[in-house]
Amino acid sequence: MKLDYLQALKRVSDARGAWVLHGQEPLLEQNLMDAFRASWQQREVERQRYDVSSVSDWKNVFNALNSLSLFSTQLAVEVHGNIKPDASGIKLLKSYLQQDSDNLLLIIMPKQDSSSLKSSFFQVMDANGVNVSLTANYPRDRQQILSVEAEKLGIKLANDAWAWLEQHHEHNLLAAKNSLMRVSDTFAEIDVIQVDHLYACLQDQSRYSTYDLSDALLNGNLAQSIKIFQYLIASGEPLSLILWSISKEMRLLMQLFEQPQNALQIGIWKTKVSLYQQALRRLSPQTFLAWPALLLRIDASIKGLGHENPEHLVQQAIASMCGKTLFH
Repeated sequence: MKLDYLQALKRVSDARGAWVLHGQEPLLEQNLMDAFRASWQQREVERQRYDVSSVSDWKNVFNALNSLSLFSTQLAVEVHGNIKPDASGIKLLKSYLQQDSDNLLLIIMPKQDSSSLKSSFFQVMDANGVNVSLTANYPRDRQQILSVEAEKLGIKLANDAWAWLEQHHEHNLLAAKNSLMRVSDTFAEIDVIQVDHLYACLQDQSRYSTYDLSDALLNGNLAQSIKIFQYLIASGEPLSLILWSISKEMRLLMQLFEQPQNALQIGIWKTKVSLYQQALRRLSPQTFLAWPALLLRIDASIKGLGHENPEHLVQQAIASMCGKTLFH
């Protein structure tokens, strides 16, 4: 079954079997993941996360799906990566899908090209699971998605304000959502937001964005990366969005290290391939091995689990990507 983002959002609480989410819209991925995790927590569903960096890792995923802890009746296995199961893995996937199970296998992948979407893995998912494309290719789709975000914030926009917002952010949904949050805070008493309100609120908007942070990280510029990070924090950028940006670049670098000839296939823009290759030459395999655990620590600290300072951990991640070390 194929679903779009808004259809998927309505079915989160009933999700069973196997779902795959793929695309290049961080806002849509983050919102769906937040919805899934909130639903699991509310229903006391046990959650396990796996980062797949090789085909053999899929055995661990399917082993987990068949083994509940003593205190759980339902399990959600969250898988991140861009490595699809091989023939033996697909056999295990089919076997799992044939079971009458309340468990959920949720696979989160970056944007897939047309040949990947025709692979045997996606054929199985289309036939027996749920395939969610995290895209918003048309203005109507983007406005519909952002209308939901505006409704959450309790604001309404005039029609020409929607057009201005989209043009201002060049179809970047994540940046547009952040702008909705700012205008909601600034003009909380206004019934319908007009273009003038948006312009007044956003004309002095951040000098830096998470995209600037990504570029500084790939260039290995530690001082500039920390400066941008501190600016983003001071301007109210959610730590979860900063983490998403950093983890995305880490995943791409680790995938490029494993598949140096497949830069375009794993989702790196053609104009930025040399930048990623330059970053790889600066980093060591040992550095990559430490990243998944560090990302998990940051995610946990942002959620208030444990006693570590999330901002300090993010700065460790920034330094690591720049080939440096903080907080020995």
